[in-house]
Amino acid sequence: MPAQFFQKLSQNYIEILNDDEYYDITIEVGKDPNVKIFRAHMIILCYRSPFLRRTLTPNKMKNDGNLNHIRLPNISPEIFQVILRYIYGGIFSLDEQEDTSNISKILAAADQLHLQELVDHLQKYLIENEFEWIEQHFELIHRMSFQSNSLLELQQFCTGFIAKFPEKIFKSLDFTSISEKSLISIIKRDDLQMDEVVIWDYVLKWGLAQNSIGSDPTTWSDNEFNMMKITLRNCLPFIKFFGLSSKDFFRKVRPYKKLLNDQLYEELLEFHLDTESEIPNNILFPRSNEIGSKIININIVSLISAWIDNLNIKNKYSHIRDLYLPYTFKLLLRGSRDGFTPKNFHTLCNNIPHTITFIKVKGSEEIIGGYNPLMWKNSCDGEWGKTKDSFLFSFKNKNNFKGTILSRVKDLDRALFYCNEFGPAFDTDLLIYVNGDDCSKEYNSSGCKQRSYEKRIRDSVKFSIDDYEVFQIIKKKS
Repeated sequence: MPAQFFQKLSQNYIEILNDDEYYDITIEVGKDPNVKIFRAHMIILCYRSPFLRRTLTPNKMKNDGNLNHIRLPNISPEIFQVILRYIYGGIFSLDEQEDTSNISKILAAADQLHLQELVDHLQKYLIENEFEWIEQHFELIHRMSFQSNSLLELQQFCTGFIAKFPEKIFKSLDFTSISEKSLISIIKRDDLQMDEVVIWDYVLKWGLAQNSIGSDPTTWSDNEFNMMKITLRNCLPFIKFFGLSSKDFFRKVRPYKKLLNDQLYEELLEFHLDTESEIPNNILFPRSNEIGSKIININIVSLISAWIDNLNIKNKYSHIRDLYLPYTFKLLLRGSRDGFTPKNFHTLCNNIPHTITFIKVKGSEEIIGGYNPLMWKNSCDGEWGKTKDSFLFSFKNKNNFKGTILSRVKDLDRALFYCNEFGPAFDTDLLIYVNGDDCSKEYNSSGCKQRSYEKRIRDSVKFSIDDYEVFQIIKKKS
């Protein structure tokens, strides 16, 4: 292995930065009255910064004997001094920065110069160590993150923060000045914790501000409707109109029907007026903001809650039109978070009554699972759980309820199976387990062979797990 002497190399390059003899470029940085000219070396700048390479290459091609000179007015001299030290010596110290606002300015400068290594380092630092500062300066960080495709970590952090605290951006004074890209990144989230009709109101408010149009649609001309339709064309697909109540649809959407395409409006009209009408395919269901699931949505919760309570469902779309949500779904386990082993399953889910398991089948959108009204427990030799209230189910995907299967237990004595090497097991009708005697290994076997339940929940017996979640079902206080 070769010896590496990077510390001395870094020191030498910083000494080159201070050279007054061999420089071949000057860089004018800042705005009046805070302007400074730096001396530098094209070859180093070009190899360290893709932005400076693109900027300097045309000047190099001229080769007219004059000293190259560029301007960077958006970076202050103090910040550029830090950036140059990083470019030449690969050195950056957070301890040397007086306050967090300086770090954000360095991040913005590093992003402009396409110094991705430093950008990634500073993004991570801010997210992990400066949560309170970001919260206090949220509008600044949010705006900055969406001005570049290199600040994806900050973008994701900001949109996640907004999903939990949407009022931070929607109620801010400059909400209407955010970019379309930024707005879409917010309203497309399924976990945005805000009523759909309120989201619709804010999207309209944003659109009105872009066009300087009055808020009363009854006074709009055809041209003004067209202007709004064009402005909102990329936002409208993310509004979950089918999640609105009939009252909100009538009061809040109907006056703006010219903004929607004719087919969508007719489908919405039929949906709200005819409770027996068939639901269109691939509609956007209400947001699952109170579930916290990566697998299911609130409509699945509504339907399964009705199955648990043995409700006589009025029609096959009741769980969509009139959500039935008497239970809190408390997440106990998520495979992608907690691991895919029987040991973790029993550690997190044993001795807890009323649990429901959701399994996302790998390579598809299919969701299968089952309800256990009893408790899961360990057993060395295997033990049967007896109940008349358990059931299994399958969904083609979380947004398409055609072909949904409900399969209630028929052999009450073999409804459940407890074993150390097994995860959730509903006889052979649905089970995941380790083929062996080591419960700390990941699941390597699964099956859906009908025996103790009324219906087969999937055509193929074998499947692989993409992810799975186990929730406890808790009755809400009235």
